Amino acid sequence: MEQEVPVIHSTAKESAEKHSTPVADGRIPEQIREISDSLSDAFARFRESDSYDNLLDLAEQTRTYIRNNPLPAMLYSLGAGALLGMMFGKKR
Repeated sequence: MEQEVPVIHSTAKESAEKHSTPVADGRIPEQIREISDSLSDAFARFRESDSYDNLLDLAEQTRTYIRNNPLPAMLYSLGAGALLGMMFGKKR
């Protein structure tokens, strides 16, 4: 059995007009702008909190530990990587 398939020819301009979205026009949809603003505000509040300062202190302590104890730090990271690999690896 053979069937005929209709073919529709359209110009590139017609196709672009049909599939035109606000992002394609260079405009950002209002919902995305609102989400971006709320995320920016939340991050600004986080940077002003004590938690951010504690996080920076913890990062500096971690850097100092790694500089002072490179071999144990490397072994810890290898162990953690192996454990995560076993947990999230493929099941055969």
